[in-house]
Amino acid sequence: MNAPAQGELPPTPHNNPPRIAVADLRVGHYVHLDLGWMDHPFARSSFKITSLRQIETIRSLGLTEVRYAPERSDPVVTAPADHPQAAADAAGTPATEASVAPAPSAASDTHHQSVLDAQRQALQQCERRCAESSRAVKAVLDQFQTAPEQAGQACARLIQGMVTQIPSQEDAVLRLLAEGHGDRATLHAMNVTVLSLLLGRAMGMAAEELEALGVAAVLHDVGKVELPDRVRFRDDSFTSAHFKLYQEHVMHSVAWGRRMGLSTAALLAIAQHHEAADGSGFPKGLHEAQLSPAARILALINRYDGLCNPPNPLKALTPHEALSLIFATMKPRFEQQTLNAFIRMMGVYPPGSVVQLTDERYALVISVNSSRPLKPRVMVYDTTVACEDALLLDLQQHEDLGIQRSLRIEQLPRAALTYLSPRQRICYYFERAAQATEVSETMA
Repeated sequence: MNAPAQGELPPTPHNNPPRIAVADLRVGHYVHLDLGWMDHPFARSSFKITSLRQIETIRSLGLTEVRYAPERSDPVVTAPADHPQAAADAAGTPATEASVAPAPSAASDTHHQSVLDAQRQALQQCERRCAESSRAVKAVLDQFQTAPEQAGQACARLIQGMVTQIPSQEDAVLRLLAEGHGDRATLHAMNVTVLSLLLGRAMGMAAEELEALGVAAVLHDVGKVELPDRVRFRDDSFTSAHFKLYQEHVMHSVAWGRRMGLSTAALLAIAQHHEAADGSGFPKGLHEAQLSPAARILALINRYDGLCNPPNPLKALTPHEALSLIFATMKPRFEQQTLNAFIRMMGVYPPGSVVQLTDERYALVISVNSSRPLKPRVMVYDTTVACEDALLLDLQQHEDLGIQRSLRIEQLPRAALTYLSPRQRICYYFERAAQATEVSETMA
C-alpha cells in the first residue's frame, strides 16, 4: 500500500478522521477525497477548500460525504444575517458564486481560479497520457517471455503512437510528474523512452529512426530476467565476477529482441547501450565512430536516469546533480554532439531540480521548454498560498528573475520541503509548449 503524500490524511484506523456531508462543506474545511488521482481534478487528494467553486467541483464528483481534519480547518465564522451564505444556510442550501455579490477582488480571484483550473487540467491530461503509456510498457514487459512476437508488435504500436504525440522540437516541454507509474523496471523504461524520443527529435531524427530508438529504449534491459537477482542492478559492491555476470544482460536483451522480431536498428541500439565513446564501455569496448546514433542517445539517457532513479533511493541524485556529474566527470564517455544536445534540451536545471531563485525564494523545477532551457517553469514556496493552489511561475516571462543556485533536498527548510514535496522518484513525460504557456501566470 502506498504511503500518503506529504500533507495528506492517511486512511488508517489510528487517525479515524471525522466525516462531513458534502452538502455541509464550507470554505476553510480541510478535506480528503477517497478517490484515485485520476478521478478528480485537484492537484492533491487532501487540501483546504479555498473557494465555492471547489465545493461545487466536489459535489460534481458524486460524493455524499468526505473525510476532513477539524484541527487543520479554519474556525467557523458566522456570516452576517444579510450575507448570501447566511441566507443559504437558513434555507438549507449552499450559496453559489452567482448568488454572492462580487467583492472588489472577485475579478482577480476568478482569474486566479481559472488559471489554476487550466493548470490542473493540463497536468491531469499529461498524467493520464503518461499512465496510459506506462500501462502499455508494463504489458510489454510482462508479456515478452510468453509471447515475444506479440510483445514486439505491441511495443512497435506503442512507440508509433508516442512518436505521433511528440510535439515539434520548438514546442516540446518536458514535464515532471508525480511519483509512481509502475514498478522500477517500468519507470526506468518509460523515462528512458520519453527522454530518448525527445532527444532524438531534437537531433533531427526521422520518424523511422525515432521508432527504432523508442523500441530499443523500452526493451534495452529485458535480458536482465536471465540474471540472478543479486546482479540485476549494478552497485559498488560488485566483484569482478558479479560485473561479468551483469554485463551478460546485454547479450540476453539482444537475444530476446530477435525473438520479438525487432528491426536491425533497434537490435543494434540495444547491443550498444552500455558502450562508451572513449572505448570504456561493454561488452565490446567500441569507440564513438562505431556506435549508432540511437545507441549514443540510449547510452546517455540510460546513465542519466540511473543516477536519478537508482535501485537504492538513498543514492539518488537530483536531476541537476546528475547532469552536472555527467558533464564534469563522464564527458569522455559520451559523444559530444549528443551530450550537448541533451544539456540544451534538459536545461541547466532539469525538471525535478530543487533551486533557489535570485530573489531568495525556494522553488521546484516543474517543466522545461527545450527552446528556452534557462527559463523553466517552477513551483515557488509561498506561505501566502496553499500548496495545492500554487501557480507555476514561468521564468521566461520575468527577465529580472532567474535561478541563483541548485540545492540538495536536505538543504531546504522543513516548511519548504513539506510545501514543495520534491519527488523521491523522478518521472517524466512531454506536453506542448503552447499548452504549458496557456496555464502560466505572473507571480512575481
